Amino acid sequence: MTENHSDSRPGVTLGASDLTVFPLSLGGNVFGWTADEAQSFAVLDAFAAGGGNFIDTADVYSAWVPGNTGGESETIIGNWLRSRGNRDDIVVATKVGAHPGSTGLKAHTIKSATEESLRRLGVERIDLLYTHRDDTDTPVEEFITALDELVKEGKVREIAASNISAERLTEALEFSAREGLARYVAVQPHYNLVSRATYEGPLAEVVAAHGLSSVPYFALASGFLTGKYRPGGADVDSARAQGAARYLDDPRGPKVLTALDAVAAAHGTEPATVALAWLASRPTVAAPIASARTVEQLPPLLAAASLRLAPEELALLDEASA
Repeated sequence: MTENHSDSRPGVTLGASDLTVFPLSLGGNVFGWTADEAQSFAVLDAFAAGGGNFIDTADVYSAWVPGNTGGESETIIGNWLRSRGNRDDIVVATKVGAHPGSTGLKAHTIKSATEESLRRLGVERIDLLYTHRDDTDTPVEEFITALDELVKEGKVREIAASNISAERLTEALEFSAREGLARYVAVQPHYNLVSRATYEGPLAEVVAAHGLSSVPYFALASGFLTGKYRPGGADVDSARAQGAARYLDDPRGPKVLTALDAVAAAHGTEPATVALAWLASRPTVAAPIASARTVEQLPPLLAAASLRLAPEELALLDEASA
């Protein structure tokens, strides 16, 4: 992961790839769920206007919504790219393997799901294609070979893995190296200030040892790290409120909020900005993923790209979240 100084916008390179991205990835999980197409376009426009170029989605977004079948987010992003004529300016990341109609990592599943994603996105090539979750019934030889073929066909630029163990990641990387095939350049783990053990340790060590980058999801713990959820506080109107509020029951939750408040006050910024800046400062992390349902939710996320925390501030957050 290296800094890019070729233009005025901050940028990081993903692993050993040629993909240079804004150090915050816009999560597309809300598009077609809590944000309709018009709202999604507004958020995407504001993200691009703020210097953002890295958009994360998946073929399964948002199959969990009644009436949806999956692929709604990709379709909205594809419509936006086409209407704005900015395809070459945007790094599009999507995932396959978890769509209800295309589950698992068998070679034929990966290939057919990727074709569907290309169609919905309206692009000739996906910049970063993730295996959404590991499929331990499928050998790494099968899915890495299938991914390599997609790269050789020009349908995918780079490959990455989400929700994979250190052991399987190592196995996949070693097979790629041995056979001279496309190799993962990034991982997408569950990682944030109130969920450190989901990444730190063996998985992070493998990522560092092999020169990969990390693009963490749940970077704001379903909104908990925005500071909206407080002990004894008012109910929050959000589709994720139940998931976020559970962090108040963890002794670390309130301690992390107190530390975030202190650092945010010192910088005149929002807790969400500090939480993302802390994550971006961690070894191997290139670009945390955060989503915005409205344009108003976006500025604190974008601000994280330029916030540099002092060593004592990082230490305070480390201690509160330990």
